[in-house]
Amino acid sequence: MIRVIVSYPNQAGARFDLDYYLTKHMPLVAEKLGGALKGWSAEQGIGAGAPGAAPEFMIQAALTFESLEAFQGAMAMSGAAIMSDIKNYTDIQPHIQVNKILGEHPARTAGA
Repeated sequence: MIRVIVSYPNQAGARFDLDYYLTKHMPLVAEKLGGALKGWSAEQGIGAGAPGAAPEFMIQAALTFESLEAFQGAMAMSGAAIMSDIKNYTDIQPHIQVNKILGEHPARTAGA
């Protein structure tokens, strides 16, 4: 499994329409990537490691795929439509990173 992380840097004065992103763009992404996309989440940065520090990224999306080939194939077919929609909600150039998922574990409570 792989996870594609799409990060939008926290830039002063940048435009980002969060409503459009969540209600229009991400559903478009899910539709265009079809069955290759196994799941996605979107997160909003609210802070950094130090108290009061601004987050490095204002928004990050995580998209999960079975393989790098599945991601690349889906993007070859629909990437242009997805990328051309970016201008409708932001003027920030996203950073894209592909990660291999090494493991995921549920949180455990004390005594469990």
